[in-house]
Amino acid sequence: MNPSRLQSSFVQVSNISRCDRWQAHQRLQDLDISCQCSTTGQLEVEINGLVTALQVRSVVQQFTASRPELIDWLERCWQRETLD
Repeated sequence: MNPSRLQSSFVQVSNISRCDRWQAHQRLQDLDISCQCSTTGQLEVEINGLVTALQVRSVVQQFTASRPELIDWLERCWQRETLD
């Protein structure tokens, strides 16, 4: 089995505030990730691979993490890049 290919599944993203879900929905669509935001505000995303899962995680993180958490994450990425 190829680990980069996962069986497609739908997940509901509920930890993003309702007003930010529409922005997350638009960003996911920009990334060509299948998703829908219902009139009740539920965001449903199709995950069909590891890359998609990582992209969804990144988009969700943008809306749920605090500014210090995002800065720390970015600094760790820069440190890792300089080590390679």
